[in-house]
Amino acid sequence: MKVETVAEQLLFSTLRIETNTKVGTGFIIKHRWSEDKEGPFLVTNRHVVDDTTGARLTFTLKSADIETPLIGKTHTVTLSENAWKWTEHPSGQADIAALPLGPVVNHLTANNVNPFVKSLDTAFIPSQDILEDLDAVEEIQFVGYPSGIYDHVHNLPVSRKGTTATPPSVDYNGDPVFLIDASVFPGSSGSPVLLCNHGTHITRTGKPLGQNRLLLLGVLSEVMYRVEDGSLEFRQTPASITPVIRTREMLDLGLVYKSRTIVETIEQVLRDRSEL
Repeated sequence: MKVETVAEQLLFSTLRIETNTKVGTGFIIKHRWSEDKEGPFLVTNRHVVDDTTGARLTFTLKSADIETPLIGKTHTVTLSENAWKWTEHPSGQADIAALPLGPVVNHLTANNVNPFVKSLDTAFIPSQDILEDLDAVEEIQFVGYPSGIYDHVHNLPVSRKGTTATPPSVDYNGDPVFLIDASVFPGSSGSPVLLCNHGTHITRTGKPLGQNRLLLLGVLSEVMYRVEDGSLEFRQTPASITPVIRTREMLDLGLVYKSRTIVETIEQVLRDRSEL
């Protein structure tokens, strides 16, 4: 499989996060915090990895000398709580957690395991001015493992599409979130939500732009349900390994934490490591 387009690279920027009781999505993002320092981080929802003693990540492998994935060949690593610690968003409220991925990759390569990984970049996170230039309804896509579904043979995630349901420029109900109109299922927790335009696209004011556009809008966290009594509620969406019968109806509305919370969490990681 060739990995050349943005869509193809996105397939290798996510990792299935599996614990003893839950399955969720994590994605790799590169962040530069000084002129000469940058590194990869694994980002997911806090509720995917809290109250766990470890998490299992399965990487697709590559040849030692060729930057091409060996589709179907994988290696699983368990992140023990003592060895690699997750850091939550500094507010304690935003459902975001991050982990430095460089030490994990270095540990693997030191043991002659060569993971094939691609990453997003915090440079893809839009400023408020760029968000203000977006229309109220934009097509989005997200990549992950809904209901734990993925290509087991080739270790590939599932890509899905939807639209924004509230303007990404506005903090929904005053929180750093917005809503999307999409089929969101357990296991998609932690999926990156992206605006990805190939070729010409139209701005909010109708101006055509000829270049590709990739914006990381946020991290998918919750899905809205309608309960039997008619009330509405958001519920976090880790996939339980044990099936549970629930009398709730999904409304195909997902809650997304804005991408600025990603940077805020990564900066907390760096502060904890005295690197910022």
